[in-house]
Order: sequence, then structure tokens, then C-alpha cells
Amino acid sequence: MPVIEAHQLRKTYGTTVAVDDVSLTLQEGQIVAVLGPNGAGKTTSVELIAGLRQADSGTVDVLGRNPQRDPGSVRELVGMQLQEARLPAKITAREAVQLYASFYSDPADPDDLLDRLGLAEKAGTAFKDLSGGQQQRLSIALALVGRPRIAILDELTTGLDPHARREVWDLIESVRQSGVSILLVTHFMDEAERLADHVVIIDGGRVVASGTTAELTGELSQGYQFWMSFAHDLPDRELDSVRVCPEVTDLSIDEGGYRVTGTPEVLPAVIQSLAATGTIPAQVRTITHSLEDVFVHKTRGRRHPDLPQPTTEGAHR
Repeated sequence: MPVIEAHQLRKTYGTTVAVDDVSLTLQEGQIVAVLGPNGAGKTTSVELIAGLRQADSGTVDVLGRNPQRDPGSVRELVGMQLQEARLPAKITAREAVQLYASFYSDPADPDDLLDRLGLAEKAGTAFKDLSGGQQQRLSIALALVGRPRIAILDELTTGLDPHARREVWDLIESVRQSGVSILLVTHFMDEAERLADHVVIIDGGRVVASGTTAELTGELSQGYQFWMSFAHDLPDRELDSVRVCPEVTDLSIDEGGYRVTGTPEVLPAVIQSLAATGTIPAQVRTITHSLEDVFVHKTRGRRHPDLPQPTTEGAHR
């Protein structure tokens, strides 16, 4: 059952188009990752969905309510952790959760929530003295204190070290297991691959790709591929034995070897065909695409120097 359905959202600021025809769906129990370069319109899109900004056009349905017409109707259904949200330096973790709890009619118990998120020992610690990972855990606590059915988490792990990031990922998965559906805004490909059931890529305010990681990488691959090299150049007889394999759809020279594309059975078929001629590859490497490869392919019309470089083909996270 969909808990969020957004259709053709558009938002402009003067002559600047921030969001242009964005549609997405979050099913109950899902984690949907919204990916995109900085300034692509990710945060504005989720703020429109939550009713924090007024759309110029388009529709939003959140559990049967319209946050564009009545933002207050979803206040206790949606918990949010925004990218730029900061707390007063001296407020303690417990005080912050108690404050946010006061905004809701039936909040979670602050101490129980802090304990569940691994912050019980830091309940009396000032916000400024918490580590980056602890501050992010507190942000999640504030998003969950109202017992929401949906959590919107925006750039949750930006600035965290790898260990802290993985701790937060484990926490997000446990939140989903507790029954909360999650809309996760991020520009980290590994984060989306690890957590998301469905991925939406936004660039220039528009959805440029949507699907599971497997679907998106499968579309990019255009068939099963592998690379092979030999101790010497293959004579035409051996190359022809590869080309005529019914499982092969393409054969090209690549990186000092040969890239072969074909059906799911292409690798064993080619190796068997070569073996019949007495030729064995010196190296064989399967070629797979990552979500980052999809991201670069879908957003390559724009330059994004602040983003990490694409992975090489065949790399695994």
C-alpha cells in the first residue's frame, strides 16, 4: 500500500526552476532513496511532499491526506530530519527529545527512545559535546519521537566517518523493521545500494531514473558482459570462433583484451568454444555496473565536481 504518492510536482523561485515534474511513490515498509547531485532539487522535493513548501503545481497524497492543502494533517504522521537542522549548542540530548515530544499528542517515551537509539549514556550531554554519529542518532530520535508512520531523512550521514556511517545505516534498517516507512535523501551511492528497496535519481529538478538497484544497473549493462585477455593476440580463427557463438551479441577490443557481450550463458559458451581450438584466456573478469555508474550515466549532461569519481567497471562495493 502506498503511504506517499507524489505526482508531477513543480516549484519555481522567480526564473529558477527548483523542481520540475517530480513524481515518486513510497510503499508501506519500504526505504526509497532519493539520489541526485547538490542542487538537483532533492531536498525541495521532499519538503513539498511534507507540506513544508507550497508547490506551484502537482499533487501529493500522504496516507490519504493532502499536505499541500493542509500541512497540519500530516504533522503526526511524518517525522523529518532535515539537512540543515541544528540544535542549540547547550541543550542536552534528553532535553531535546523532551522538547520535541511536547509537540505531539501521543509521543514516545524520551528515555526509552534514547535507550533504543544507543544514547542512554549521553542523555545528559550537551549537543555540542556529542560526536557526529551521536548527533545523527539524536536527529533520528527527534524524527521518531512523535511515533510517525513515515520518516524523511535528509543527508543523514554527510560528514560522518565510515564507522559512524555504518552505525547509522544499521539504525535506519532497525527503524524500518519497527514498521516505519522511510524516504531517504542522499548523494552517497553506497548508502542507497545498502539501504534502499527503490531508488529515484533527480537531476535538474526532474526524475531521470527510477527503479530497484538491479533494474537500473541491468538497464545500463545492455546484456551480460565479461572481459578476457590472452598471452598473445588472438588470430582470426579464434576470434571467429567467438563471434559465431549464438550466445555472443558483441565482441570488441578493450583495455588490451576483449570485451564480450551476450546472453546469460555467454561466458561458459565462449570459454568452451576457445578451449575447442586449444586457446585458454590468461585473464577473465566479469563486468558489472554499480549504482554509481548509473548515476554518472544519467546525470552526465552536467558537471558535478564535488561528487566522487565513478567506479571502474567490474568494481564491487
